Amino acid sequence: MRELFYIKGYAVLFLLLTLMGSCEKKEKVLFLENNQAVESTQIELCDICPPGFVLNEDNRCIAKNLYQQYESLQDKGVGGLKTSLPQVRDGFSPQQIDLGRYLFFDPVLSANGQISCATCHDPKKGFADGRSLSKGINDSITERSSPSLWNVAYLKKFFWDARAGSLEEQMQGPLYSPKEMGNNPQQLLQTMNAIPVYRSLFSEAFPERPEKDSIQLHEIYTAIAAFESSLISLNSKYDRYAHGFSGALNENEIKGLNIFRSFVARCAECHTPPLFTNQQIAVIGSPEPEGHAFDIGAEKTFNDATRRGGFKVPSLRNIEKTAPYMHSGKFSTLRETVEFYTKGRGHAVPEGEKLYLHWHIWEPELTEEELDRLVDFLKTLTDESFLPKAPVIVPSEIKNNILENS
Repeated sequence: MRELFYIKGYAVLFLLLTLMGSCEKKEKVLFLENNQAVESTQIELCDICPPGFVLNEDNRCIAKNLYQQYESLQDKGVGGLKTSLPQVRDGFSPQQIDLGRYLFFDPVLSANGQISCATCHDPKKGFADGRSLSKGINDSITERSSPSLWNVAYLKKFFWDARAGSLEEQMQGPLYSPKEMGNNPQQLLQTMNAIPVYRSLFSEAFPERPEKDSIQLHEIYTAIAAFESSLISLNSKYDRYAHGFSGALNENEIKGLNIFRSFVARCAECHTPPLFTNQQIAVIGSPEPEGHAFDIGAEKTFNDATRRGGFKVPSLRNIEKTAPYMHSGKFSTLRETVEFYTKGRGHAVPEGEKLYLHWHIWEPELTEEELDRLVDFLKTLTDESFLPKAPVIVPSEIKNNILENS
């Protein structure tokens, strides 16, 4: 009976949150294409919250999930299966979130109009890009892989080297990097303000300012941060198990969970449930791809030699979808990745490098069967039930073609 209660309660809340996030506004607009009037979908911002959020009386979307019924040690989101999440970034309006969705998928944000945020954070690839090293403007190759954006609303530091303290700060990195989107603040503002549809949408999303005011940089950053904060993944097989439904995981997956949390493998000490990261920097001695110079990582961010070769512990949510793995995309499969940790402390550290390896990195001597079970468990963290829809059309595609509304 208890399992039935959990399964019904979980299903009801999941259904409610999903229904509350359904926004299908469709209106017609005519635009010119080869001198012919063509019907398309009018861009109109959603006025309800995405899945996983509820709308309050101030028109703000507030995160709602089952982990809020649990407590958390020092509000850090660490402990057993029934543990709360860290503090979430929420409180954006539905209109700001939806505007951010259009911006996220619109290549107009890049200098050449060909690279969007979704280029390196593709929803079909776990909001990563499936590449070892990401490709930016003019086929430039970046220095690290693209991390997933799932559950970034709970993170406090961003980039592999933790050099950004907010989503707004983080996004300015790729926006203005000559190897990524290649833009600059002046050109970005000039481009955005030249698109009438965007000026109208920004006025709707930020109603407190005069309607005819020009688009401001902080509004662009806020809207994208709002959308990225809405990317919630907390409805996996693991979550159903954590909330009391013991039948959610099979025998091999439960074995993998037990190994993951054991004092032998010690995975959970850095990848702590339920976010599956402790958000700290860890020096683990991860190798670079052949021919690549050693990446000093967080040493540069903190000006601290003890963090040389250190990187932010990533969340393992939807890890099955985000291969290849590590900051450099060194490992192509989850099996290769978990095997790295059992090969011995510092076995991949380059000759001549003195690294202060994290004390959790040791010689667990896991068997082949135990490694396989770990991979089984990691796949239970996959959940894309709240995957947002890519826009049918983005504002930059209709900026000069609108004829009339019908």
